[in-house]
Amino acid sequence: MIDFGIDKLAIIGAVALIVIGPERLPKVARTVGVLLGKAQRYVSQVQSEVNRSIELEELKKMKSGLEDAARNVEAEVGNQWQDATSGLTDSSNSAHTSYADTGSTPYYGNFHEPKRKNWRLKRGATPLWYKQKNGVRRHVQSGAARVARFRPGGTQQHG
Repeated sequence: MIDFGIDKLAIIGAVALIVIGPERLPKVARTVGVLLGKAQRYVSQVQSEVNRSIELEELKKMKSGLEDAARNVEAEVGNQWQDATSGLTDSSNSAHTSYADTGSTPYYGNFHEPKRKNWRLKRGATPLWYKQKNGVRRHVQSGAARVARFRPGGTQQHG
């Protein structure tokens, strides 16, 4: 930005005092300060927007590079799999088809079935001392009951 020294600011202030006058100088100075603040915020907002767009472009390039690498790895694995399975005899394939014909599940289970997540069980496994230390609520309480409970000097209701 423009470099203003003390001497330059003093000259600008003296000229402004003579031109504007002592009555209106504080109001004009306040208005100039507000406008400079708005301009600085606008410039910083534009800079952050430009930085975000640059980062977005870099992330898009990185994503496309990773997708290309994944496709190459997938093709390589597919080629190696075909090479490895091309030498198998029909007896091993018939064993695999007879296994599929029986209708039983393989020993490694069904990978496509989603596992149930019991969050209540996980939440219940948190120790009581940890909940008390971190302020985790253990019981549901209405707003009125909470106010009555924490009201200083009043009657306390339990429930």
